[in-house]
Amino acid sequence: MTGNSTPAVEEIKPKRRSRIREAHETRILAAAEDVFAQFGYNGASVEAIAEQAGLSKQNMLYYFTSKEILYRQVLKTILDLWLEKMTLLEQAGEDPAAMLENYIRGKFEISRTHPNGSKVFANEIINGAPHLKEYLRERLLPQLEADLALVRGWIADGIVDPIEPEHLFFTIWASTQTYADFSAQIELSLGKESLEADDFTRAGDFLTHVILKGIGLKG
Repeated sequence: MTGNSTPAVEEIKPKRRSRIREAHETRILAAAEDVFAQFGYNGASVEAIAEQAGLSKQNMLYYFTSKEILYRQVLKTILDLWLEKMTLLEQAGEDPAAMLENYIRGKFEISRTHPNGSKVFANEIINGAPHLKEYLRERLLPQLEADLALVRGWIADGIVDPIEPEHLFFTIWASTQTYADFSAQIELSLGKESLEADDFTRAGDFLTHVILKGIGLKG
């Protein structure tokens, strides 16, 4: 009986440790996202992130051994999330209008749910993407090329006007990320303390209308 029970106990312990580690890492990354968004990479400190996470500095460094490693992980997490939503080829819908609308609304949803992650990413890009350039080349550019090829196919088939597809994507990225990166400006302009879900929905309605009409599509 004893011999049979020991492996079961040993099996449970690593799983429990794994859950604890995952919970701590999630907590630390959320704190780091907030601190990096507020102070930037150079202004953020390991001590400030640990305090925000409610952990000691030593405890936090057990999970992430340096500020740079933690910063890179925050960037990777938000970029991976964006890449999920930023693939036009994978958007639901049987026609270009539906695909583009889902793409636009997906980007707005990320700006709504991860505004600090968006700010961290924006600051990194403004500073020349020193920590992210290779990752962007490896992950973002191949995906963008596939989406550009898709839009060029629509142009060749006469489905959309003969536009430059690169600028279509730049416009969507800039418009959707503005609601996260410059939320204070938009809140002030709208006379609100904070943006609500309905603000993002209405922004999505507007941008979808402008984009579809601008490239000669009907929604």
